[in-house]
Formats: sequence, C-alpha cells, structure tokens
Amino acid sequence: MFKVLVIIPAYNEELSIQHVIREIKSHMSSVDILVINDGSTDNTEAVVKEEGTKVLSMPFNVGIGGTMQTGYIYARDNGYDVAVQMDADGQHAAADLPKLLSRVEENDLVIGSRFLEQTSYRAPLMRKVGIRFFSLLVSLVTKQRFTDTTSGFRAAGRKVIELYADYYPMDYPEVESIVYLTNRKCKLVEVKAEMRQREAGKSSITPFKSAYYMIKVTLSVLISAVRFKEVKSLP
Repeated sequence: MFKVLVIIPAYNEELSIQHVIREIKSHMSSVDILVINDGSTDNTEAVVKEEGTKVLSMPFNVGIGGTMQTGYIYARDNGYDVAVQMDADGQHAAADLPKLLSRVEENDLVIGSRFLEQTSYRAPLMRKVGIRFFSLLVSLVTKQRFTDTTSGFRAAGRKVIELYADYYPMDYPEVESIVYLTNRKCKLVEVKAEMRQREAGKSSITPFKSAYYMIKVTLSVLISAVRFKEVKSLP
C-alpha cells in the first residue's frame, strides 16, 4: 500500500480550496493532503485549517516552482512513496486520482493529459497553441511522445520525489521538469485526465507572462538538452 501525499499549491484560492479538499477526501480518503499557501493575501490559510488539512504557509509569494519544491521536500522527509500535484482552483478532477496512482508503481512520473485521448476540455486558441508547441518541443528533445507537458496534474514516485526535492525549476516549471527527469533516466507516462473550468478567481497568467513563459521555457529546455549531451560525451 502506497503512502500518498497530495500537494496543492495555492495562491489566493479561498473560494475554491474547500471544494478541492473535500472532493479529494470523497474519492481517496486514505491519502494525506498538504496545501502550500504561497503568500496568499486572502483567507486561503484559514479555510484550509477549518477543513482540518495540513497547510504550510510561505512568508511571501515564491511562485509555483518554490511551492512545489517545498511540497516535495516535505514528502521526502516524511517518507511518502507517492506525491501527487493538483491545482487549487478545482480544474483537476479528483475522480482521476486512482487512474494516475494505478500507473505509478511501474513509472517514475504519471502525467494527467488533456490531449492523449478525447476529453471535454477546450482550451483558448493561444493557450492551445502554446500547449501544442511545448509538447512538440519536449517530444523532439526527449525522443518520447508527450501531448500535455504543461499539465499540473501529476503523480511522482519516490525517485522523482527525491530528485524534485533537490532541484525543481522555478518559473513555469512543468515543461522543464519533464526534460530534467528524462535526462536522469526516469520513466514517464501520460494517462487521460479531464480538466474543468476554474471554479473561482482568475489565472495569474497574463499575455505578458505568456510571452515571457514561451521564451524562457524554450531556452531552458534547449539549454538542458545541450548540457545533457555534453555530460554524456565526457570520457
């Protein structure tokens, strides 16, 4: 029996976090839940505590990379076999948790994909273009087919927990973190997962941030690929 931790990074999600926690408990009562409160200025922390759920609060907003690495460090230090990443805005369906966990025994990382098979998810045009671009880029670099490299719904086994606790990309890390794992001979697989509309609040991704994201992540992926080839070629 796996010891499973669900890590939920949260920034100003007081309107949705209660439902996310309750939905997880209704589908998988045996898992532990850890909310990383990323310097929220609303009542996110109080709502989590009212649900009797563990919460770690950052002293200020550090971003998704810092919050997730904190979660992986907690998972490593507390002996968890599997760490699941889920969003705090209600977009990920807890009903898909068993599907991800069923594949983690034979894989190091299981990614919930909106595009591996037909789902009800419909992305805005520009977001869809970005998702497709990064999936193609990572597929070319890693020589493994990926369909949803920006997905934040993932189940990591013990090897990945330890790797991510030591290093996790900071800005918009989902794409780069896949390349990081493939460079370290980890076994990754995608499974079909539904994604719903955000329940409340609004995305922090602005058009300017999207442009920055595209450039920064593309360069990071290419640099990681080049560095890995250089290391392999050393005598």
